Amino acid sequence: MKAITGASRFEESAETSTVAYAAKSLSQEFTSSVTGDGDICQVFAVGAALSDRLEVTWELTGGPPEGEPASKFTVLPMGERALTAADAGVVQFACRSEKLSGSLPAHIDIGVERWSPKDPEGDPEKLKGAYATVAHSFALAMARELRCENDAGLEPRPVLDPA
Repeated sequence: MKAITGASRFEESAETSTVAYAAKSLSQEFTSSVTGDGDICQVFAVGAALSDRLEVTWELTGGPPEGEPASKFTVLPMGERALTAADAGVVQFACRSEKLSGSLPAHIDIGVERWSPKDPEGDPEKLKGAYATVAHSFALAMARELRCENDAGLEPRPVLDPA
């Protein structure tokens, strides 16, 4: 987080800004639809403006990733696909779990994106690694909270070498 925001202290979030709350919302959404989205949390450095934050989100997609990602992204071999850039990261994975109804896996994207009036500062490669690491951490936490089989194929540590 420090590589992305420049800060090592962060503001406390709302009680509903947890992976556990997001996993519950995702599983409820999956019972009625195979698509949907929501917030996990917003991260603010202490004293930062509301316009300068990280947003961590989840999205249920209708299936595995398709097509080519935008040119700013580097593809990493995590989950079904992971993407990272100097201002965002996403880990996409498939989850089979007793917490999710039906026989088809849920396809889940966990995204981390910086919202800031300023351009990203720092070494672009370090920023890409930082975004990939944060997205992987939230994806693995979500997979574990949902009790996805085999942690949805996510390794215990992020894989930062391009695919």
